[in-house]
Amino acid sequence: SAPGPVLFFSLIRAIREYRKSVLRVPTINMATSKQSESMTVEFTQVSGATSYILRAETADMSFFCETEVSSSPGTVLNLQAYTDYTLSVMSVNSGGRSQPSLPVVAKTVVAAPKLSSTSPSNDTIVVGWEPVDHVLLYTISIIMEGSDSRVKLNTTDTSVTFSGLEAGTTYCIKGNAWDPEKRQGDDFTVCQITRKEERGIFAGLFVSWAPSQGAGEYLAFSSEGLNCTSTTSACTLAPVGCGQRHTVTVTAINEGGPSIPSCFPAVPCPPEPLHVEETKAGNCSVLWDAIPYTDTYVAFIKRDDGQEERCNTSSTSCNYHCQCGYTYLMTVFAFSLSGSSPPGPVLNYTTLPCCPEDVFISLASPGTLEIMWSAVRGAEVYETRAVEGSEVILCNDTAPVCALSDLTCNMPYSVVVIPCNEIRGCNHTCRSHTKETAPCMPEILNVTQINTTSVNVSFSAPNRAGTTYKVSVVAEDNRNTCTSRGTSCEILDLPCGEVYEVSAIATTTVGDSFPSYSIPLETAPCCPATLNVEQVTQAMTNVTWSMARGTHTYMTSLTSPKGNARCHTLDTHCLMGCITCGTNYTVSMEAISRTGHMSECTYHGFSSSACCPSGVKLYRMANNTLRVYWRSTGGLHNYTAKMVGSQSNYTCTPPPGGNTCEVPEIMCGDVYNVVVAPLTQDGAMVQFCPQRMYSVSCSGSNVGMGMFLSTFS
Repeated sequence: SAPGPVLFFSLIRAIREYRKSVLRVPTINMATSKQSESMTVEFTQVSGATSYILRAETADMSFFCETEVSSSPGTVLNLQAYTDYTLSVMSVNSGGRSQPSLPVVAKTVVAAPKLSSTSPSNDTIVVGWEPVDHVLLYTISIIMEGSDSRVKLNTTDTSVTFSGLEAGTTYCIKGNAWDPEKRQGDDFTVCQITRKEERGIFAGLFVSWAPSQGAGEYLAFSSEGLNCTSTTSACTLAPVGCGQRHTVTVTAINEGGPSIPSCFPAVPCPPEPLHVEETKAGNCSVLWDAIPYTDTYVAFIKRDDGQEERCNTSSTSCNYHCQCGYTYLMTVFAFSLSGSSPPGPVLNYTTLPCCPEDVFISLASPGTLEIMWSAVRGAEVYETRAVEGSEVILCNDTAPVCALSDLTCNMPYSVVVIPCNEIRGCNHTCRSHTKETAPCMPEILNVTQINTTSVNVSFSAPNRAGTTYKVSVVAEDNRNTCTSRGTSCEILDLPCGEVYEVSAIATTTVGDSFPSYSIPLETAPCCPATLNVEQVTQAMTNVTWSMARGTHTYMTSLTSPKGNARCHTLDTHCLMGCITCGTNYTVSMEAISRTGHMSECTYHGFSSSACCPSGVKLYRMANNTLRVYWRSTGGLHNYTAKMVGSQSNYTCTPPPGGNTCEVPEIMCGDVYNVVVAPLTQDGAMVQFCPQRMYSVSCSGSNVGMGMFLSTFS
């Protein structure tokens, strides 16, 4: 059988196992419904997931949907009101999706009542709605336009009546429903204007007269077509409209002719339309059209905080002081000899919101300005605007604080806070404030080594004149800085063997820029503080030195006209061969860092010892004296001959440059180890010259043959 299918199914199983191992299953923490058509799910996010799938389904599977979200919380839409849904979540990445989480059952809230409204009279609004399923209680609230006062009612009925309202005024009514679990459902809002008040109609014109003798009944007749009868001396003509001039005739019905006509001046109509002119901030005038048959006008002006003002005038305007951020209610009455006009229209006039005076602007970050101010009267929202040339940055918020981000660096912005409200719009007369943003970030262009302890740092200067630049060279345990108003500065006295980060910032009176991107700087490695050269054989030395900061390898050199020796090592010691005896050497070292930086180090010279002599021989002399002879290497070197026997030891030292010395009173019959070695500058005998073994007999004149030993004395 072919291995292909087996391999394929093995691969599928491996992929499934990989997905299970990579994608963990999220856990639902909470599922809530604030609206009847949606459900919000909060869940734990898992590593490796690029998105999540929210699954919602009903128990009878009549509804099933999957919604992809990027993070928690996520919202499932298009649901039914007051319905149980089983919710689960899966994590997703390029490899697929995880297993569904443990399911959670949650119910959506009830739908809102669909309100409808009417105004049967000028002070009443009736609100009704169709019943909503699964509702325990309805909450209906009403608010007058431009007011903060709200009236709220709870009811189980499907209609409510609000009375005692103002005529010709817009009211907005909001309705909510509550389910049996006492959860508030959706809301629905309608707005309704109350009927306007009928104005200019009076109950009647009261007419009285002196009774005529013998008259039993009287008829009063108006030139406007009104009449009334009376058996007494008075009656009322009704209804009478404002602005009408009536000529009244009273006639006794049973005898005589009509009485002399009487003329009654008209009752003036209320002045309208009213309008307000605000010539400049704080100075307002309420104006109206001239009303016939009017002698004087009285304007009543009431501010929304309860303060009232009254103005008497014979003209058609009245001036008053109007402060910012207030709503003024105005009405005007016309007066004549017949009395006052009926109440006229009430004009609602709102002044512009006040300008913030204590605006404080600070630099939150190099590219962000934070603007704060105290809340002002009449403002519902604030528009904060920052302008620089053609660049305009806007921020709209209801709070008295705003952050303007992504601003151009090192630029003066004109910042103005504009208060706005829905009725009057925005107050564009507020003064602006100038604030400069932080300087632009410089860029390190080059770092040039002046010497082993000093560098010159050059950088870009992208800001306006007068900007100070500060360059920092920072290591783990030290910091060095320099400042400049140009494009470069020098940093001196940098310790050796350090690795630094070099960066720069720009500084103005406003603040600091972002630090520039840093570049590395490495100073030359330090030279070892101590170095010691010790000669271990005639042709080999051992050089040791102390550790040096920043040094990775050491290149040690011994230099002389007769030849050089060099050693490259990671250690702090080195054996160097090919040394010539009796030679003065110059000692130097190259300390090298990991990156190849190098320091030249020079130390005191080293002189190798004189060469070990050759041809060492012993001669018996008279009186038990032995003469030690050797071939000298030339020069006035000091040598010492040393004889070590089993019973006695002897030494002799010739004058400088000598090549013989004598040892008296030698003890015969013993074997001696004989070594001839030069002396060091401090008089010590070098320890690396070879020795010979000689046997001294007690008869004859010859000394026994000598032989070299492999060890040194």
